Amino acid sequence: MIGIEDVEAAAAAVAGHVVRTPVVSSPGLSELLGVPVTAKLELLQRTGSFKARGAVAKLLSLSEAERAAGVVAVSGGNHGIALAVMAGALDVKATVVMPESAPKRAVEVAEAAGATVRLCPDMAGAFALTDQLRAEGGTLVHPFDDPVVIAAQGTVGLEFAEDAGEFTDVLVSIGGGGLISGVATALRAKRPGVRIWGVETEGAEAMSRALAAGGPVPVELSSIVSTLSAPAVSQLTYDTARELVDDVLVVPDAEAVRGVLDLAQHAKLWAEPAAGCLLPAARRVIAEHGDVKLGLVVCGGNATPDDVMAWAQRFGG
Repeated sequence: MIGIEDVEAAAAAVAGHVVRTPVVSSPGLSELLGVPVTAKLELLQRTGSFKARGAVAKLLSLSEAERAAGVVAVSGGNHGIALAVMAGALDVKATVVMPESAPKRAVEVAEAAGATVRLCPDMAGAFALTDQLRAEGGTLVHPFDDPVVIAAQGTVGLEFAEDAGEFTDVLVSIGGGGLISGVATALRAKRPGVRIWGVETEGAEAMSRALAAGGPVPVELSSIVSTLSAPAVSQLTYDTARELVDDVLVVPDAEAVRGVLDLAQHAKLWAEPAAGCLLPAARRVIAEHGDVKLGLVVCGGNATPDDVMAWAQRFGG
């Protein structure tokens, strides 16, 4: 497991390459939920999500030979966008492997940044192809099973701890667990009394299934939220979550989509379902603990108007 010194070193490494995103109190969300709400706006990060932090940190850590060989990554969308854009900025050749369910915009943005995009029928197939490309000489930039990446994602939590007022509970979305592992590492060091909650969607429950099973297990993916759809967490992210996270809450896709609409209406934030899922989870935390002050890591905003309208129509939003 990484430590706070790793997160602080990552913060120094990525400074100048990423945005120190705003931390804001949200009157709209506070009124909606009935408790004070502070949001960390990673949807305003370069490439539209927190993933730019881990991608650039890993790229900066590579040797000249590794950079010359080019990098390869598997992604449900945001990691691929981030790696493509940051690799393009550093003049490193990148190949991004995505499932066919990945947002069309993610594919277009990655290609526009100069990356080669390979599509597979599902996420399991995408991971398999990535392993093949790695064996052929590409340098893997894993979306979550990498201490360098996790430490860089932890800079989100470091900034949140430094810039926010008081909060009692922080909610963080979970895909493969890189973000919550880094954020929890930072918060346990800087805000040790805070409760930390992970949030997944039904059909993308890799961390909650792992915690129930006592270790990483493969999961069958069915959630619309491709950016949270890891086929399994890693041993590293599992160990970190088991040690540092209070609990993982699982919400239906329909509630995550409703959360997207609520973020737009009440917070004036254009978020994706991976962030929208935080609101139904927040209601559960409030119901359980009552007098709380919430911190929300709004992880990304890479959803198109067509995406949101289609989801709202499907789920009756």
